[in-house]
Amino acid sequence: MPVLFLGLGLTAGVLSGLFGIGGGLIIVVALVSLGRVPIHTATGTSLAALLLPVGILGVREYWRAGHVDIRAALLIAAGLAIGVFFGARYAQGLAPATLQRGFAVFLGLMAVRMWFKVG
Repeated sequence: MPVLFLGLGLTAGVLSGLFGIGGGLIIVVALVSLGRVPIHTATGTSLAALLLPVGILGVREYWRAGHVDIRAALLIAAGLAIGVFFGARYAQGLAPATLQRGFAVFLGLMAVRMWFKVG
């Protein structure tokens, strides 16, 4: 199980570093589409916004209800920390159009998966 949690964190971290996902799904799209911010700047800005413990109040509520696996969360966080470094490093070498199109493909694939894999 620890390998699964670390792998999940690593994968999420790489995608977060590449595309600024997390809350960034909305933030990056809005910055690029509505704010006309370059994709690299939108991604970096989204990551900066996620630096603070923005989910602390939600975690508190889940914790109070007994729905937080601290061990899993710590392992996922370790994977995220490593993955986001490598994802962000890789993204810096990509052309803006390539990064933006990669982000669009990622969003499309996730949307199709969510559509057909309900529940």
